Amino acid sequence: MASNGDLAHGGTSNKTPSLEAATKIKDALISLSVPDNTQLDGSLVPIDLGQPEQKPRLLLMGLKRSGKSSISNVVFRKMAPQDTLFLEATTTIKKESMHSFMDFQVWDLPGQIDYLDPSFDAESIFGGVGAMIWVLDAQDSYMEAIGRLTETILHLQQAFMEIKYTVFIHKTDSLTDDYRQDTVQDILQRIQDDLYDAGLENPPITFYPTSIYDHSIFEAFSKVIQGLVPQLPTFEALLNTISATCRFEKVYLFDVLSKIYIASDTTPVNLAAYELCSDFIDGIVDLSEVYGWDREKPEDESERAKDISSQSAESFVTKIRGYNLYLREINTYLAFIGVSKESKFEEEKALIDYNVEFFQDALNKVFARP
Repeated sequence: MASNGDLAHGGTSNKTPSLEAATKIKDALISLSVPDNTQLDGSLVPIDLGQPEQKPRLLLMGLKRSGKSSISNVVFRKMAPQDTLFLEATTTIKKESMHSFMDFQVWDLPGQIDYLDPSFDAESIFGGVGAMIWVLDAQDSYMEAIGRLTETILHLQQAFMEIKYTVFIHKTDSLTDDYRQDTVQDILQRIQDDLYDAGLENPPITFYPTSIYDHSIFEAFSKVIQGLVPQLPTFEALLNTISATCRFEKVYLFDVLSKIYIASDTTPVNLAAYELCSDFIDGIVDLSEVYGWDREKPEDESERAKDISSQSAESFVTKIRGYNLYLREINTYLAFIGVSKESKFEEEKALIDYNVEFFQDALNKVFARP
């Protein structure tokens, strides 16, 4: 059993799981599982994540020195935030291919170039883009950035209507709470007014205050990535079921490599609990680098070795700032994390294990990648 702050791997409980509860979660999850990677309504065809056209592209845009390269390096390259101070200005388009729960590309575009110039091949840059993230420096004068953003959206809407737009109101960590709120509201209002005056009503644009010095940048990127995941409604339905049955406060499906969560249940996000989950993943990854092994190629061909190699990694920690955290590896890239405040969490862990196994089976039927 895990004591306060201790990690336990593969722990069991002396309490016999409730067969009725286990049957309930099995039936609920089986009814929600979609064998051929289709949505609940059956409207989507199977997705081959290996095909080039199935690699969504994210564009990081904004004025120079707004923080685009810093964001990319912190989120996808695990660079320490303080080390971004030594990054050189981006002068060419930087293309990064991310191989994770799904393959996608991140293009970091230099801010000093006018991409709306007719001499540029707009199709090669904006064609096939799933989302454009405009990074706006909240500590600097942002009127020019707002003007460039609205001009870009109005231009792209004519030929690339499928692009989703997100504004990262960046570097808000050094602003006081009141000033931060006023700044975010002012930026949001100005952008919406400019687009409305130009004749664009209800544009597909979202706003997030961000900083690389806290978890807000991972939270914001999570929301952007979720907009590119076609199976999101199915994931949310499965997570709602497991959350209600196991009495979790909140459940997440994390991409382990980037600490971006690709789905969660539909209850509001608790930022404090999310930060704990993110730190929990860091700890598990660090331990795995020291004590992990290649389970796909066991040297010992015995039945016990085969059984161990087929097991998913699992861990839980109790009574951390009032929360219990439960982690289960789904596949090479994804991990399920449940947040609980139940006082009998350890006693009921065997039942939670049983339920999560059915959730894992259902989820792997939705996701084609092993």
